[in-house]
Amino acid sequence: MNIISSSASGTSTAVSGSNLAQSKEGQLQVNEIEFVAAKARSIDSPTESPVLRDAGAAVLTGATALAVLRFWEEVGNRALLDQKLCRKLVHITVGLVYFLMWPLFSADDVYAPFLASIVIAFNIIKVTLIGLGIVKDDGVINSMTRNGDPRELLKGPLYYACAMTLATVIFWRTSPISIAVICNLCAGDVRPYKASFNPDKSYAGSIAMFLAGFLASILYMCYFHLFGFVEESWTMVIAFGVTSLSAAIVESLPISTRLDDNLTVPLASVLIGVLVFYYIGARNLCCMSADSSDISALVQNQMFLGRF
Repeated sequence: MNIISSSASGTSTAVSGSNLAQSKEGQLQVNEIEFVAAKARSIDSPTESPVLRDAGAAVLTGATALAVLRFWEEVGNRALLDQKLCRKLVHITVGLVYFLMWPLFSADDVYAPFLASIVIAFNIIKVTLIGLGIVKDDGVINSMTRNGDPRELLKGPLYYACAMTLATVIFWRTSPISIAVICNLCAGDVRPYKASFNPDKSYAGSIAMFLAGFLASILYMCYFHLFGFVEESWTMVIAFGVTSLSAAIVESLPISTRLDDNLTVPLASVLIGVLVFYYIGARNLCCMSADSSDISALVQNQMFLGRF
């Protein structure tokens, strides 16, 4: 009986020791996980101000957009391309390049969309001063107007810059509306033939605008989805298609000629986009919604998952 009792006691002690060892090992693993998580968070150090980071991102965004704009101004000054073609290329490239830079901004700074739009706001002031004749800049006139009249800057180019600014500060990067507005506005500026109901527009141009705006929207949806900003699904694809088609139809109407397609296209994209994306249940339709992802968060998560 004593032998059995001693054996049971030894077994119990061994089990207790084993449980204690497992408990200590588990605690060590928990501590190690917490340490790695803290180390990952330290990449985005609390001493680093989000505003300071976003100011740097704004400088980089502005420098990139201005470099593209300056390139086309030089092309316009040297008359290397037809003036109307040069204007279209400015229209397409500047906005899409600016749009590419949005993931550089932090997620926890409410001022990020305002800092991102500073370069566009400066351009609003610039084209206004040149359009009013207060400032003279042949490069801007040659690259942004159809016929070399500075007053043209107070219409299409000014509406374009205002639409880009409002899309940034109101919708920002978590909203599919910003993608629809900027892609339909920038990517769809092609119209080679005349339409019977509007001699200033064309059937082929409207089809090209729809396809260009739609495809650009899909590409930017995939791009922003990589950073966790927007959803990616076939339902979203259909919604972008409906919005781009509506914008192309509105752009082809005579009202777009009387007003300006740089005004009617963004308005149509917003109005139709809000209805369509709300109907399909898309989240974060405006920048007041939480933006929980940014590049640093993505890097931290990847580091953490890779470690374990």
